[in-house]
Amino acid sequence: MLKLNFKKFIKLMKDELSTRKPKNRHFSWTVNETKYLNLEKVKRLRQKLKEAKNRALKENKIVPVRDWFMVELGLFTGLRVEEMVNLKESDFHLKESQSSLTVKRGKGDKPRTVYIPETFKNECLFYSDWKEKTITKSDYLFTNNKGKQLTKRALQKSFKRCLRLAGLESRYSIHCLRHTYGSFLYKSSSHNLRMVQEQLGHSSIRTTQVYASLMNEDVKRAVDKIYQ
Repeated sequence: MLKLNFKKFIKLMKDELSTRKPKNRHFSWTVNETKYLNLEKVKRLRQKLKEAKNRALKENKIVPVRDWFMVELGLFTGLRVEEMVNLKESDFHLKESQSSLTVKRGKGDKPRTVYIPETFKNECLFYSDWKEKTITKSDYLFTNNKGKQLTKRALQKSFKRCLRLAGLESRYSIHCLRHTYGSFLYKSSSHNLRMVQEQLGHSSIRTTQVYASLMNEDVKRAVDKIYQ
């Protein structure tokens, strides 16, 4: 009887284990235009925010300038919203031959260097100078007018405001800026997954491979337009 019960116990354990999901199982998903902004939307968003920023500079308003730089930062670095919140002006390295910024505590507390283009370097210098003259001194990049560090929720709400200003769909979250950066970097780097992985700070190349699905979308659009 004891032997029979033991066999039943082993069978029950096997059945239980077979229904559980492995802890390190990799769930595949793809990046499509519901998760990132296409070029037309990127241009529209940037243009509307730039116009709002220029008006704000004349009227001595803070929020539109800060919103503009927040979106530019997301589009040119692909930082996670938590990384944006914790970013400090001292994390930027703009006097070197290749401008960059340091993420001191990325996902999993991993530091990384993110290289930035010359055009965004100039925007960083402008924002730093404006912030020093306009907001109470604080090393944090995103603060309120008293110099207090903004929260993740505050940046998320700011991005929704930016979407409304540009007339874009409210379904997008601030994380779409990271996907947009990864998507366009993947294309501009001739599909260099390793480069995208390092810039985004993915611990596994498998995570970065989601951007490979974009090639399939490009092919689909190309073949749909053939002979037209």
